[in-house]
Formats: sequence, structure tokens, C-alpha cells
Amino acid sequence: MTSAIRMGVLALLWGSGFLWIKISLNQGLTPGWITFVRCLLGAAVLLALAHGAGQRLPRDRATWGRLGVAAFFCNALPFLLFSIGEQTVDSGVAGVLNATTPLWSLLIGLSLGSERPLRAARSAGLVLGFAGVLLVFAPWTHGSGLISAGALALLGASASYAVAFAYMARHLAGRGTAPLALSAAQLLAATGLSTPALTAGGPAAVTWAGVLAVVVLGVFATGLTFHLNYRMIAEEGPTAAATVGYLLPVVSVTLGALVLDEPLTPRVVAGMAVVLVGVGLTRVRTRAVGASREGTVRSSEGPTVPRGPDGPDRTTLPGPDGPDRTTLPGPDGPYAPRSTTKTGISRSVLRW
Repeated sequence: MTSAIRMGVLALLWGSGFLWIKISLNQGLTPGWITFVRCLLGAAVLLALAHGAGQRLPRDRATWGRLGVAAFFCNALPFLLFSIGEQTVDSGVAGVLNATTPLWSLLIGLSLGSERPLRAARSAGLVLGFAGVLLVFAPWTHGSGLISAGALALLGASASYAVAFAYMARHLAGRGTAPLALSAAQLLAATGLSTPALTAGGPAAVTWAGVLAVVVLGVFATGLTFHLNYRMIAEEGPTAAATVGYLLPVVSVTLGALVLDEPLTPRVVAGMAVVLVGVGLTRVRTRAVGASREGTVRSSEGPTVPRGPDGPDRTTLPGPDGPDRTTLPGPDGPYAPRSTTKTGISRSVLRW
């Protein structure tokens, strides 16, 4: 399989997640049930892959505690918020908002002091990215109303991914646990954390189409995409995997228009383009905080990480939808190559 075909397949599977969520909702499933089943099936796929690769789940309590925090912010909470948001927002738009995760990551880095003061290009990217969100929703066309509750839920999901990536880079990266096993364990924890959401109401008149949609969402758009992204990072490098992230909004918008007849207005297309341009500008490289003149970066744990031609050596992290993110690449999508700051927080994250 050529690189282009592999990226296309991965982008299609990953970007289709928003479509499957919408179909599941339309066919009677509640956000709580979608989240639970998605985590459960994704965990089952990853457990099978980890077993086949001879990777064992972590056994120490400390690692499971950290996985619980990561599972909440990277899986249980954003999966639920995306399902809630798509009750009132088109699936294609949800994919566009998912692409704002790197913008939230940059804001978190700035607030924690792990990002150096922004230069012109990255400042412009941050402003453009959120301007694109406003362009998509055009709140000025709704009288005095602001962005809808559904849109805020989707933005909250993207921000939750950013919080998760920052936490995972500091507390889970480079701990010695194999990536497949670590991601399987994380989705297991997310399954447990999403169980209380089932009490919010059971499925009503669920159709077989709804059951099939949530199965595809869990098995293919969550579990299998992790494996494919992991393979791409391993065989072609994180840059190729990061490229897929820019395709996700395009896939989600296209599928929403073709399958669900969602309106593909010029404003939505323009807003998507502005968001992606903004994300691209925020990823303009700058030297990591704490980088020494010899070209090394110190992690939060103290050891020196050799610096390669494209930045620090990479480690892998389980992504929001399961796929590995290198310390830098991580929607309900891929992760982009990033450098690690002095505090261990990745400088930029390309969501999924």
C-alpha cells in the first residue's frame, strides 16, 4: 500500500467518526450510550492487537491512576461532548471544530509558561484559527445569540483533548509501557469512566442502522484507526501521520454533505480553510523552551533528550480516539510532530 493510499484510508476512517456519531444519534442512541459503546469496542480492538503483539497491560497502581486522568480528558469527556454537540450541530462542522485542538494546546502552553512569547506568524495563526470558528457559525446572523450550546460542547471537547495531550506528555510519555497496551488500558479506563453517563437515559427505539453505526464508530473509527496511525508513525514517521490531521475536517464536511445532505455553504468551507491555515501558522517552528546551545531539550524528569534534525526524539502517546500521538502528533482525531518543552508539555498537537 502506497503512502498516499494509506493516508487516504486512515483519513477516511478517522474523519468518518463524526458521521457515525450523527447517524447513531439520529437512530435512537443517546450520547451516553454512544460514548460507552465506543470506548468498550475500541478497547476490545486494542486489547486484541496488544495481545497479538505480545504487549502486556500495565500493572502498577500509579500508572493506572495517571491513565484514569488521561482517559477522562482524552476519551470519556470529549467523546461525550462530541455526541452532545452533534445533537444540534452538523457532523461536518464538528470535524472542523475538532481541528481547533492545536489552538487550545497553544493557549494552554502560554498560560502555563511552557510556550515562549508568540512571534508574528504564530500570533496570527491563533487569531485566524478562532476567527475561522466564528466564520463557520456567524453568530452575528442570529441576532443577539452567541454560538450555540452544541458548538460550545464541541469546542469543549477539542479543548479537553488539548488538556489531555499536555497531561499525557508530562505523566505518561516515556514510562516504558508499550503503546498498544497503554492505549488499550486507557480506553478500558475510559469505558469505566463513561459508565455513569448511561444513567442519563437509555436508547429510545434504536434501529439496526444505529447499532451498526456505533459498532463501526468503535471498531473502525476508534480502535482500528489507532493501529493504522501507529503503523504509519512507525514506518513513515510522524510527519506523514500529522498530514492526515489536516484531511479530517475535509473528510467530515464531505461525508456530511454526501451522506446526510448537510449544507455545504461557502461560509463553512471558507471557515474550515481559515481554521486550517491558522493551525498551520501556529505550528511554525521555534526553539523549545529550555533548549541548550548544544541542541538538547530537558524533560520534566531531568534527563537530556538528544535533538534530531526535526526536533527532539519522539515518544508515542495514545490519542483521543485511540491512535498514537508522538510527542507531538495526537481526532475524535491524528497527531503532529512536536517538540517537548521544559515542563514536558508538547508544543503543538494536531488533533484529532
